[in-house]
Amino acid sequence: MWRHHLTPRKDWQRLVTEQGLVFPETTRPDGTVVPYWNESAWYEVTIDEVEALEAATEELWVMCLDAARHMAETMTDERLGLPPGTLGVVRESMRRGDPSVYARFDLAFGPDGSIKMLEINGDTPTGLVETGVVQWRWLEDRMGELDQWNSLHDRLVERWAALLADGSIRDGNLLFVYDLGEEDSYDGGEMEMTVHYLMDTAIQAGVRTMAHPIGHLGWNEYARQFRDVHDQPVGSAFKLYPWEEMLREEFGRIIVEGREADPVRWFEPAWKVLLSSKGILPVLWERNPGHRLLLPSYFDSEGDLLQWVRKPLHGREGDNVSVHLISDIPDLDTDFEMPGGYGAEGYVYQEYTPLPVYDGNYVVLGSWVIDGQAAGMLVRESDGMVTDYFSRVVPHAISDHLSPDDAQVQQWLAERVGPTLPEKPKAPEGAMPVVVERT
Repeated sequence: MWRHHLTPRKDWQRLVTEQGLVFPETTRPDGTVVPYWNESAWYEVTIDEVEALEAATEELWVMCLDAARHMAETMTDERLGLPPGTLGVVRESMRRGDPSVYARFDLAFGPDGSIKMLEINGDTPTGLVETGVVQWRWLEDRMGELDQWNSLHDRLVERWAALLADGSIRDGNLLFVYDLGEEDSYDGGEMEMTVHYLMDTAIQAGVRTMAHPIGHLGWNEYARQFRDVHDQPVGSAFKLYPWEEMLREEFGRIIVEGREADPVRWFEPAWKVLLSSKGILPVLWERNPGHRLLLPSYFDSEGDLLQWVRKPLHGREGDNVSVHLISDIPDLDTDFEMPGGYGAEGYVYQEYTPLPVYDGNYVVLGSWVIDGQAAGMLVRESDGMVTDYFSRVVPHAISDHLSPDDAQVQQWLAERVGPTLPEKPKAPEGAMPVVVERT
């Protein structure tokens, strides 16, 4: 993997904004403006590197499904910092076999070719527009003869089509709801932008869609139904809003208490809260000790780790992440913590692994998985060891692979088969089956 400098396209801000990226630049707290989409550089990868990342992504996905089943069987809401009753909802979601759409791994890709999982966001991952549209259009404009590890858009359309065909999307209608965020936050409309891109992929698959903020979702007590902004019953809905926050709120308690006459079919499903919690990291290590793709991780303390990263169970964008490094020089050990509002829910400790640094930029790869199949990557650069709100997205290209034609793309999509979804958790031998009571 190599980083190269490149002159940005003329009027690049307008181009990427028209492609759906509503915040091509980021304003820092001191008022300075820096590119969020950074096309003054690009990353060169080889087909061998892509194939290694692809295989690692799908192997990690299988391990995460196993870890989620184990967490549902053996853990409590309190242990995972979840609202009371959450795991009851999770177990029922697993029993039904609720299908999912997508997730994103954050990976450290070492200069020696080593791949380490930093974490997974299986509930509310963003970065889809940047991956599926903006960097692909950049490739067409600048390096049209080359390929890119990027089947994200096609796979999303394919996934929605499958969910429509098997009846998972009721009556072919899907409501999209999202968090508006705080007025002083840095997201710049990221949630709304991401939802509207997902809507576009669903429409291309033949789904009828509508979108509005999640705060406009209503509840009809007489009919025991969630209603949309037009007071129509909601049968299926995609939410870009964390389960652990939703189930704490008044309308989320309706789901926990089982008050719906006919429960909404949610995307992402409730079991995905376990693939968003950092609590999955120590579970993965416990169930796969010494695995080459994992970093040693523990609940509550650093254990035998000498250098470590402490992560809040539900943290996002690097908030409240702490790093402890040992220096060769006495009294110069490094400790720092990022600001934020997380941590009351608990922490995990993960062994520190150095991120690759290119021209002073710390690099994390976002590796997408859709319906269990690897679907492309997003390169993010940061000024420091923690990837935060001020990270930058940089495009990539495969230098030793030419751009395939449409027939080749369709053949690849048809040939790849991913793993199955989590099954109903199996109770320990001799234990009574788990029952979720309805009121």
